Amino acid sequence: MPLPAKAFQRWLHGVAPDASVADVARASGVKRTTLAQQLVRGKVAEATVVGISRAFNINPVAALGSFEPYRDLGNPAIPPTLPELVSQIATVDLLHAIIARTKPDAGTDKGTGTDKGTAPPGLSAPPHATSVKNWVDAIDDGELRHRVSTATGVAPQNYSAQLTANRLAPELAVATSRAAGVGLASGLVAAGLVTEAEAGWPPGARQAALDSMTDGELTVLAGERLQALGKTLRRQEHDQRQTETIWENLG
Repeated sequence: MPLPAKAFQRWLHGVAPDASVADVARASGVKRTTLAQQLVRGKVAEATVVGISRAFNINPVAALGSFEPYRDLGNPAIPPTLPELVSQIATVDLLHAIIARTKPDAGTDKGTGTDKGTAPPGLSAPPHATSVKNWVDAIDDGELRHRVSTATGVAPQNYSAQLTANRLAPELAVATSRAAGVGLASGLVAAGLVTEAEAGWPPGARQAALDSMTDGELTVLAGERLQALGKTLRRQEHDQRQTETIWENLG
């Protein structure tokens, strides 16, 4: 839900009272034409506020909490749950962890998740290829999608389409968090709008969640991720073959 331009201008005046549109654009990396167009249309994207906030050393989550649609983002942050943390670990990082644990020098405490052997590469930052859907699946009690649809008026099929595309509009991300009773900024992390640190996640929380998993849990999760990836790739290959067939028939 884009933010009202008047509210944005009031906020911006408080943040940088003497800065021109050109100054703000230059400092934040937001294109001057993009910012000007948003102001003319009367709707400013949340990503614009995030970019400007970072340029002026303001926490983006707190900045979004200055606007009515996101007012409750200003409340004390709720720590992410273990399933949320695990959902934001990329599949390739899970595979790296499995390889590191199964190397000959990985130790003898098999299956406990306590002896990690040679350390794998550091975890890649969210978002990853399936971070949005993984996050929703991690907090879904079976009725979450229905509650979000009822609260926001977004049709279930449109909501599902965003998850499949690995994107989630900021207002839907916050609405999903609210409906699930988890930290309101968690969905913004999964969608890539803000970072873990900006959302108030403890440093190293995802790595700690990964380290707490047993070898069996880790392997099962990686297998589920790979199976889902396989289905996606097969569907894409099928669609590609159909497209090629159509072009061949058109001659």
